[in-house]
Amino acid sequence: MNRIKPLLARVSTIALLLFSITVVCFAQEEPLHIKYWLGMSHPISHLFEVTIEVELPADPKLQSLDFQMPKWSPGRYAVFDFAKNVQEVKVREACPTGLDCTMPDSQVTRVDDQTWRTKVEQNRSAGMSLMFSYKVFGNDLSGTFSQLDARHANLNGGCVFMYILNHKQDPVSLSISAPQGWRIVNGRTEKKDQSEFRFPNWDVMIDTSTEIAPDWTQDDFTTDGKTYHVVVHSMGNEGGKRPALVRDIEKIVRAETAMWGPPEFDSYTFLLHFANDGHSSDGMEHLTSTEIIEPAALGDAGTYEETLDAVAHEFFHVWNVKRLRPLELGPWDFTRPANTRGLWIAEGITNYYGHVMQRRAGLWDDRKFLQALTEQITEIENAPGSKLMSAEESSLSAPFIDDAPHAQQTNLANSSVSYYAKGESLGVILDLLIRGKTAGKLSLDDVMRRMYDEFYLKSPNVSYYLRGRGYRNEDFETLVSQVAGADLSDFFKRYVRGVETPPYEQAFAQVGLRFIREPRAPVTIGITGDESEKINFKISIVRTDSPAADAGLRIF
Repeated sequence: MNRIKPLLARVSTIALLLFSITVVCFAQEEPLHIKYWLGMSHPISHLFEVTIEVELPADPKLQSLDFQMPKWSPGRYAVFDFAKNVQEVKVREACPTGLDCTMPDSQVTRVDDQTWRTKVEQNRSAGMSLMFSYKVFGNDLSGTFSQLDARHANLNGGCVFMYILNHKQDPVSLSISAPQGWRIVNGRTEKKDQSEFRFPNWDVMIDTSTEIAPDWTQDDFTTDGKTYHVVVHSMGNEGGKRPALVRDIEKIVRAETAMWGPPEFDSYTFLLHFANDGHSSDGMEHLTSTEIIEPAALGDAGTYEETLDAVAHEFFHVWNVKRLRPLELGPWDFTRPANTRGLWIAEGITNYYGHVMQRRAGLWDDRKFLQALTEQITEIENAPGSKLMSAEESSLSAPFIDDAPHAQQTNLANSSVSYYAKGESLGVILDLLIRGKTAGKLSLDDVMRRMYDEFYLKSPNVSYYLRGRGYRNEDFETLVSQVAGADLSDFFKRYVRGVETPPYEQAFAQVGLRFIREPRAPVTIGITGDESEKINFKISIVRTDSPAADAGLRIF
């Protein structure tokens, strides 16, 4: 531990320097008064109608404003270029009510693939506002995209709302005009029929997933003085399971808050969609809510259990990733992909705790819990990419493997590995090793709580976005060694930054379990078909070291 103290001192110095630089940068830009208006006058067109109202200051140095659509959104790290669905961009200037003021429309110019620039009238009247408007096509129900149709509007702000360059940190407000009879709900809803919302900055606004529909339902419960809303939009038979679902969600909440302590919000919203369309499926974490989308109806076999699994994972993100976060995760540069080595911690260890919390909540027994761990370890150790890609490299490759679209053929199925599965396998081993080295007195729980305390609750703010500062992987490694009371740097070198097989036998022996490796026959021949081919079967993937590869099958 003495070896790493100078390193921590340098990290603190860097953090303070970053804080100073951030303050200086913000001071150079006078905050703007910004309001977003969202309309959806023709739902069947799938077009969201956005207007950004900017109250223009008297500052003569302000000659133009740049409006940018992000290339991706937090929580899903692939680049999707949301600007491709923007159309009908216009800009005009508006005068205060009651004044006789006529001004020509301002000019708007597209600067690049994601940026539009508008000039600001220099001889403007006091109190004049600029009205920047556009439409966005959205017809995908997911935690990343947005959907507007005759049934509902599901809004994820990153793919709908542009930000004003150099003004993401400014406070913003949002006014939503919903079709008649449709109701609005999100993690910032404070009262019935609310349609106006205020946010401390643009980043928090786009982190507020919103459902707008006439027929969603809501159940509430309170735990330790915090209110939880379970909002369900069912598009199929519920099978009478919703009351039990709410009760089991409460059990998960109680188990997770028992570990972390009280969350810093007053209320939290679970937005649950049972799409019943056979393909819409997702889960996305937010600061005061989560959005979970199941492709089947709640009443269908397996959906209930899958929903709770998603809830346990996403709610753990309240702490791990949304607040306790890698250095690169907030605020973000949306002109380029995120690059962080820490997703195996942020997502993989969250995956592990999603399973742990179902056991602690009493929803799973020991057999079910150990079966889930076995399946995850089996998946990762049999993945061809497991011996080629480390946990850190997998994290850095997220823009390529996190549901990323590919125009060209890739070999990622054989060369990459999921940071979810890789991180979970490392998480369980670290947990068991810590328990063994401390005679059961401490665990990975203690590491996570200390990380949250040090980097989120007690660190000085380094940006406008949230409290505290992000951590580096080396910070996590340091805390693990401190809690374990042993130098685990070799573990991180070999199994986190390297691709050696983790010491499963040693870890499970800490708690009296035997880890058994059993050779088995392949369950598939090792080929995947091209789903775009509806008539002729076409091979899109040949798994390395599979019967198909041995037989000479290949991609055409």
